[in-house]
Amino acid sequence: MEKVKFTAMKDGDREDYEFLIGHEIDYAAKTGERLLAAMVDLDKSLSGYQVTRLGHSLQAATRAWRDGADTDWVVSALLHDIGDIYAPYNHDEYAATILKPFVREQCAWVVEKHGDFQKLYYAHHVGGNPHSRDAYKGHAYYDDCATFCERWDQNSFDPDYPHEGIEFFRDQVEQVFARKAYDPAVIRAGERVELTDPTIAKERNT
Repeated sequence: MEKVKFTAMKDGDREDYEFLIGHEIDYAAKTGERLLAAMVDLDKSLSGYQVTRLGHSLQAATRAWRDGADTDWVVSALLHDIGDIYAPYNHDEYAATILKPFVREQCAWVVEKHGDFQKLYYAHHVGGNPHSRDAYKGHAYYDDCATFCERWDQNSFDPDYPHEGIEFFRDQVEQVFARKAYDPAVIRAGERVELTDPTIAKERNT
């Protein structure tokens, strides 16, 4: 069987759908590989900064890794702006949707909300609300998002910052997207993990 028999979904039978599930599993297994390829297109996205969007993303991920962040944080930092390619007006939600089945709830929430938190640094210059983040005060991950933006995001537009290349992060990305989607042991709803680990950071920076 090379293709399903139906032309309307309601006409499919068990054989058709078991065949498709097998194809979907094989396709999903290469999600990390496709995302890494898509990252290259960030070099063609929004211009005007001193670095490309790919350079910004690599800086953010490198800062996270050098801070001793775990794999979920590093991959989230790498992919946090991937939505710039196709969803410039809700890039944060787009990126979070990609990550949500495969990383901690904490990390997906931070990526989803980072656009509002970033406004602290610029919105007052363009007639926006720099305090959009206040809507989330009291949330368990509020401080994490503030730290994510301060340490890894808002400062990662520096053409002189020596960041790692995309291949450096390949194993971590492929590891994350090889996980079982929505595994409670991965999602760890309500749990917090510190963004930085000084002991690991010291090891990585020596």
